[in-house]
Amino acid sequence: MTNFVLVAGAWLGSWAWSDVLPGLRAAGHTAHPLTLSGLADRQGVRAGQQTHVDDIVGHVERLDLRDVVLVGHSYAGIPVGQAAERIGDRLARAVFVDSSVPADGESFVSGWPEGRAQVEAAIAANDGFWPALTAADYAGQELGDEETARIVAGATPHPGATLTEPAVLRGSLGELSATYVKCLLDGPEPGPDVAALLKGERWDLVTMETGHWPMFSRPDELARVLLDAAGAGR
Repeated sequence: MTNFVLVAGAWLGSWAWSDVLPGLRAAGHTAHPLTLSGLADRQGVRAGQQTHVDDIVGHVERLDLRDVVLVGHSYAGIPVGQAAERIGDRLARAVFVDSSVPADGESFVSGWPEGRAQVEAAIAANDGFWPALTAADYAGQELGDEETARIVAGATPHPGATLTEPAVLRGSLGELSATYVKCLLDGPEPGPDVAALLKGERWDLVTMETGHWPMFSRPDELARVLLDAAGAGR
């Protein structure tokens, strides 16, 4: 039995995985959607990037989970990549869903050379939080009106320090057994950092013909992708 630990990206909480969970559980596995500090039902909790890493590691260790598939979507790839390194032999595989990946000493906004100033200005203007997106920002991502309304209603401002603080890695991400899921409506190719990792023997690439939020646009297909990735880790 695989233990899936699912972490959604910026502005989202555990609720974002609700349509993916049935597919994982019907296959006989355990799924643990996780809300990071400062978001959704955990609003008001102060958080930096290492807080989010600790959230994930602490959840795995507190429940004594083994055969863990850590899943990080979008921003969450950064704390998931660091947590995957820290949980050691508890990890079966890491899955990065259209996500950023951590680089030692670099932050989430480090990878945004054109948008970094904009993100930092938005955080400064909103009491240290990155404001959630509006409905118009989800256009072109294969989301219907109902799905878009769910995301907008559930999204909460994202703690800014988690985006600007640097990642801490002890080794190379290329040493992880990992799957990268590229959502093609959000861009046809992974970024250069991910492309370099995919050249190694331990990383696999899977593509989905959907937008950046596949847990809403194609939850059943995403569940199948995650199950396949878990099988690759055995």
